[in-house]
Amino acid sequence: MKLTEKIAAYKLNRPFYTFEFFPPKTDEGFENLLARVARISSLGPIAVSVTWGAGGATKDRSLELAGLIQNEEKIDTILHLTCTNMEGGMVDEALRAAKERGVQNILALRGDPPRGEEYWIPTDPRFTHGVDLVAYIRSSPEFSSAFSIGVAAYPDGHTDRETDEDGELDHLKAKVDAGADFIITQLFYDCDNFLRWLEKVRKKGITVPVIPSIMPLQTYASFLRLTKLCGSRVPESVASALEPIKHDDAQVKEYGIALAIDMVKRLTASGDVAGLHFCTLNLEKSVRRVIEGLGWAGGSPEIKNRLITDPPSQATPSHTDDDLTITPTSASDSATKGLIGSVLPPPDAGRGEINNASSWDEYPNGRFGDFKSPAFGLQDQWGGPVITRGEALQKWGNPTTVQDLTEIFLKHLRGEVDSTPFSQGPLSPESMLILTELEKLNRHGWWTVGSQPAVDGVPSTHEVFGWGPPSGYVYQKGFVEFFADQEEVDKIEKRIREDGQGWVDYFAGNFQGECRSNVPDGGRNAVTWGVFPGQEVLQTTIIERESFLSWKDEAFSIWCEWASFYPPDSEERKLLEGVRDRRWLVSIVHHDYKDASALWTFLGGDALLSKSVP
Repeated sequence: MKLTEKIAAYKLNRPFYTFEFFPPKTDEGFENLLARVARISSLGPIAVSVTWGAGGATKDRSLELAGLIQNEEKIDTILHLTCTNMEGGMVDEALRAAKERGVQNILALRGDPPRGEEYWIPTDPRFTHGVDLVAYIRSSPEFSSAFSIGVAAYPDGHTDRETDEDGELDHLKAKVDAGADFIITQLFYDCDNFLRWLEKVRKKGITVPVIPSIMPLQTYASFLRLTKLCGSRVPESVASALEPIKHDDAQVKEYGIALAIDMVKRLTASGDVAGLHFCTLNLEKSVRRVIEGLGWAGGSPEIKNRLITDPPSQATPSHTDDDLTITPTSASDSATKGLIGSVLPPPDAGRGEINNASSWDEYPNGRFGDFKSPAFGLQDQWGGPVITRGEALQKWGNPTTVQDLTEIFLKHLRGEVDSTPFSQGPLSPESMLILTELEKLNRHGWWTVGSQPAVDGVPSTHEVFGWGPPSGYVYQKGFVEFFADQEEVDKIEKRIREDGQGWVDYFAGNFQGECRSNVPDGGRNAVTWGVFPGQEVLQTTIIERESFLSWKDEAFSIWCEWASFYPPDSEERKLLEGVRDRRWLVSIVHHDYKDASALWTFLGGDALLSKSVP
């Protein structure tokens, strides 16, 4: 059924809502997402939406997921569809495939803007903006009557900010005039600004439903990432509330639920917001608790928990990724006034259920997580590095030699540049503890993109290594990931085979699709885990073949993207594409987490670092 028809026929005495999902990277995650969709759809959304990767990167998975939800789960589906960077004919193919699967709703988006001049990427010249896609669908005899069409809007301003707010509203009006039936906004946290913006939308003559996007906070790191990516304003009240608890995953999550509940109450009390769009991030518990906390799904709003705005008794630092983070992975002062006394149903963690599918990714802080989880790949679902061609040239210049690349990685370790294409920010505090070892590997020409020191049972409140709820202990095995040439990979394999003594596991893969490893099929290495009262052991970082291969493909795509910032046949592009073609991504884990120096002693031996690589 079309979303506009469902909204018109909606009779319940509460606002309607929709849920958003993205297609998981792995087959296991994909299968398990369907079970998750079925569980949280028991909360009664009128539709769910499925995202679409930039340039159709997730085309097949998005269409498959939308079709299964529509036909097997019997839930009306909204398929996101972008039009820029799409090869000729791909838009027609996607619309036709959606129609064949019974999908009757399209969220028509421009998609990621071309990076640099993008003159080397073939695109369909019919589509450069979202309005082009709306107009095309509405003018097509094949598609015009088949779909209800939604478009995006940006209460905090579009990240490109090519025009002022009035200009953006002109663009929005043009999309509606071209045939859009409803509007879903970008996520935001400033309710006052949204309501001010919505009033201007209505004065512009736009009368279609405007559905605000709500995303409960999951972790402080993801909050920073998303607000930067989306250009969302962070009210002082929200920033102040998060500051004392930003290292405590459990409290951030609790605060995020209460903030979402309060935002929903304020928005729906305005009289012009009849429904909400919840961005789930393929996670389950927070959205469920928001809906139940509002009393919309049988949940009780009685006071059962402590006030989450009370000063925390102790800060519980979250596990933070080090130089391995790739993108990875969105209210005015009055927006949180209602939080004092906010009420939530009690969390359902700690029920002793083994492998409880609803909570196995409750703390998705690890680089890999569990590849069977629907939220696997959460940190990089928004694409590669959030950086423009101009920023890339300013930060990393014009590398033309291998030594130039080595220097870029070393500058990042020394804090002289705040990022690399593989690391979105400066080194984390835990990475600083192994800085000497990382510098040694990089000087040798092994460009590190991920690492962590070994940790033997520090309190979960530890300032650097802590994560998860308080009153627990966390552990880490030392591991490191880097790019090396094949000769070096051969040496590493030989050393592990002859001297590893069963303590060292590795994966190595290249752009051509080869993979080497001493990990048996089905083997899984938990390299970050925690033990907490009333819960099973939580494993937030797991390295095994499936997750490594997924990350390997992502890593080599970043080399491709970096190369695309430079013209064809340039020395910079030849270098970066050559590195992509010749180097291997290597991941090494040392299992002796009781010896903090074990991994670095093993890698620092003369047999491996006996020569300097230029």
